Amino acid sequence: MKMEGNRDEAEKCINIATKSLSVGDKEKALKFLNKAEKLYPTTRAKALLDALTKNGSSAGNGAFRRRTADGSESTGAQPERDGQESGGGDLKAFTKEQVEGVQRIKRCKDYYEVLGVNKEVNEDELKKAYRKLALKFHPDKNHAPGATEAFKKIGNSYAVLSNPDKRRQYDLTGGEEPSSPGNSNGGGGGGGFDFHRGFEADITPEDLFNMFFGGGFPSSSAHTFTNSRTSYSNQTDSRQERTEERADGGFSMFIQLMPIVVLILVSILSQMMVSPPPFSLYSRPSTGQTIKRQTENLHVDYYVARDFKSEFRGSALHQIEKNVEEDYVSNVRNNCWKERQTKTDLLYAAKVYRDDRMRKKAELMTMDNCRELDRLNNLFRGG
Repeated sequence: MKMEGNRDEAEKCINIATKSLSVGDKEKALKFLNKAEKLYPTTRAKALLDALTKNGSSAGNGAFRRRTADGSESTGAQPERDGQESGGGDLKAFTKEQVEGVQRIKRCKDYYEVLGVNKEVNEDELKKAYRKLALKFHPDKNHAPGATEAFKKIGNSYAVLSNPDKRRQYDLTGGEEPSSPGNSNGGGGGGGFDFHRGFEADITPEDLFNMFFGGGFPSSSAHTFTNSRTSYSNQTDSRQERTEERADGGFSMFIQLMPIVVLILVSILSQMMVSPPPFSLYSRPSTGQTIKRQTENLHVDYYVARDFKSEFRGSALHQIEKNVEEDYVSNVRNNCWKERQTKTDLLYAAKVYRDDRMRKKAELMTMDNCRELDRLNNLFRGG
């Protein structure tokens, strides 16, 4: 129980030690790491102690120097501790083979050489080569100096060669590209590529890896792709650009839909502003036209609202009744034509099919609208 109670104090000592290492104070780091071991022994503290006590040993003993963010040197753990975090995100284990692999990638002069394939490689072979190298050099698995740059170089190589148009252009212009001053931080000698000129990939190495493996290595804000500050900055810029592109796309879609939205609004407003006609030939409770009236001339029934009398008098009322009669006569005429057409069709069908039932049905049709039309015609003639 007492040892468990010292765990927090031991963690504080380890954090102080890692900060001391970042500024090059190894004596202070050793002091606090030893104290942490006495308070509560942990694998993290032991790995840091092993790395510090073996500082200065040859590569054959399995210790590899690497630079921290401020330029000071720190030592990786032994090869057999490959992949184990050894303190604060600055010291992580790596092997001699990993270092040599990173240096080989950095020395490559063209994309085919990076992936270890020839120019006749097909799509399946290209994918197989990328899968193997991406897993081997992913920064979450390979902590050797320059692993992030090698991983990006592998991703960019595949992104270009897997695109038929870019690959054709790349083959025509030649493999070797000029290296840039900002890209010459290599540890493995020459042949650097300027990925922001000439053959720039359409997808970031991180996104390409996630597409292949579905984010195979769990990422965290503490160490994913942070082997160099440049890598983190490029990743942040890439995400910001994609966010801005999505925002621009949304605004563009809004602009394209604007005319349709305007038309809908105009249609709604026009319907709201247009008032219903002052009369109806049928009772309409929805518009309040339930008061029955009759025209003076043809005695046609029509319906109005309660305030009709106060709004329409004299010549205005005369015009309204004229409109009522015109609408009524037009409806009667159309309905009469439909009745005659229906009767004619029934008689023709009865004759063709020799169907007495259809013939009787045609003869018994009342033809109400036609009779009403005759009545109206007689009124007009009498007038």
